[in-house]
Amino acid sequence: QVPVVESGGRLVQAGGSLRLSCTASTLGFGSYAMAWFRQAPGKEREWVAGISWKGGATYYADSVKGRFTISRDDVRATVDLQMNSLKPEDTGVYFCAARFRATIRTMVTDPDDNNWGQGTQVTVSS
Repeated sequence: QVPVVESGGRLVQAGGSLRLSCTASTLGFGSYAMAWFRQAPGKEREWVAGISWKGGATYYADSVKGRFTISRDDVRATVDLQMNSLKPEDTGVYFCAARFRATIRTMVTDPDDNNWGQGTQVTVSS
């Protein structure tokens, strides 16, 4: 198990921006695919964005494409999610996930083996 910790969630107005950060305590961070998921009240958890462990390819859900940007720093062992043009429907608990040498597709379709953080609350007011 790899400890994963998210930070940066808060209340923000619609149209605003927010940057979430995630740290994973492992020396082999560069070999971990990283992804963000979110869960809105009363809804199932959904995938938001992912970044591969090799090459840093990025992937986004259609609902956030063009507004969110995922990035990673393998030296600091962090992955960030820059969220712009926030909408009320972006409200939810945002979870960071890490998985050793996995594809983002696998992290989405088989999430039980992901290393999960506790989540950070993002609330977008209208």
